Amino acid sequence: MPGNSQRKGAVRKKGKTTPAGSGGRVRRGLEGKGPTPRAEDRPYHKAYRNRRPEESAKTVGGKPKGSRTGRPAGSSGPATAGADWVIGRNPVLEVLQAGLPVRRAYVADGVDRDDRLRDIIKFAAENGIPLLQATRTELDRLTGGGVHQGVALQLPAFEYADPEDVLADALDSPAGLVVALDSITDPRNLGAIVRSAAAFGAHGVIIPERRSAQMTAAAWKTSAGAAARVPVARVTNLNRTLKAYAEAGFTVVGLDGEAETDVAGFPGIDGPVLLVVGSEGEGLARLVRENCDVLVNIPIGSGVESLNASVAAAIALYEVSRSRA
Repeated sequence: MPGNSQRKGAVRKKGKTTPAGSGGRVRRGLEGKGPTPRAEDRPYHKAYRNRRPEESAKTVGGKPKGSRTGRPAGSSGPATAGADWVIGRNPVLEVLQAGLPVRRAYVADGVDRDDRLRDIIKFAAENGIPLLQATRTELDRLTGGGVHQGVALQLPAFEYADPEDVLADALDSPAGLVVALDSITDPRNLGAIVRSAAAFGAHGVIIPERRSAQMTAAAWKTSAGAAARVPVARVTNLNRTLKAYAEAGFTVVGLDGEAETDVAGFPGIDGPVLLVVGSEGEGLARLVRENCDVLVNIPIGSGVESLNASVAAAIALYEVSRSRA
């Protein structure tokens, strides 16, 4: 009806609306979160990363000292398992039995102890190697999430020899022998070649700094401890080193699948020999081949394209040794 719009309350008045309740969010946001943790207890803080090992881990069977996290002292980089880490029960036991140097060894807190782990703990105790106990979370972080099976160890940084010292030692021997590697990128191949070099009396192994495997934990392990007996030198320019050895009186012998000379028919050499081994796929680089005094090949069946670099190196080392007998 006309006039109904004039009734009191018929028209909604404009004004402020009642805000919805916060559900306690504001009140909870104003509540305290407890005391601030100490700097050394905060994983993201520099003080946490710089804790001493004895503050961040405890020795198996010993008294706890501070936190049980086991963060290595002075570590400031990301917590990933670098090339100097060995993880897993079988690999760790093999490294210990091979006599490789150990920087730190860790066992996860509360891990199941099978025969393999008991062997690790027994070997460490008998040889004075402390086992630091860490939480599983911390060991996961240290090893970059690798399958560590509750045990891991870190090897010290490898100390490379001076190539001039290797040269001098070989020259002092009546049958000097040195192995140089060109583009060997697999650390297991490197370790196996170092092992063969030790078996056949080589005075050292030379590797380039670039485009080459380095003496990582994998290479250490494959060498079966030979890396502690055979000097491994690292050079910035392999071709320059080959020339320097040649000028010092070495006969530079390169392994090349296309060479015409059979390594088995290679005549004996009275003076020092520098044996150069290339990669399995590419072989020797062009400049490296040009810097060799003689190229030899290992005859193989037509059904096989090439030999593994470490196998080829072992065969050549044997032939060099046999030719000098």
